[in-house]
Amino acid sequence: MPKPVKSQTEASQSLDARLNAAEAARAKEMSGDAYRAMGQGYRFMAEVVGGVLGGAGFGWLLDRFAGTGPFGLVGGLLIGTGLSLFVAVRGAAKASKIEMAKLGPLPNVSDDENED
Repeated sequence: MPKPVKSQTEASQSLDARLNAAEAARAKEMSGDAYRAMGQGYRFMAEVVGGVLGGAGFGWLLDRFAGTGPFGLVGGLLIGTGLSLFVAVRGAAKASKIEMAKLGPLPNVSDDENED
């Protein structure tokens, strides 16, 4: 004998329950750490791109108002690139230090060079 057909409201409630369970499983899978890491990656990328474009913009303005030719633009690009990489590396080191502090101290490993 076939199963009786559920009413539309029962089917809708069953679908809602399965959808909520699937969303909860996905939320557990994608925790806040993943979102924080993704945000840090976007921030580092924006710092590098913004530094290069900002340096190029200041160099172009210097060329435009001081009449220094392409030297301001080239210098601005180089300075902007250097500063943006410095800021990104400093931020990455800070984020790494924070994550290492969360892990706690590393286990001690004995230095047994004289095992012969």
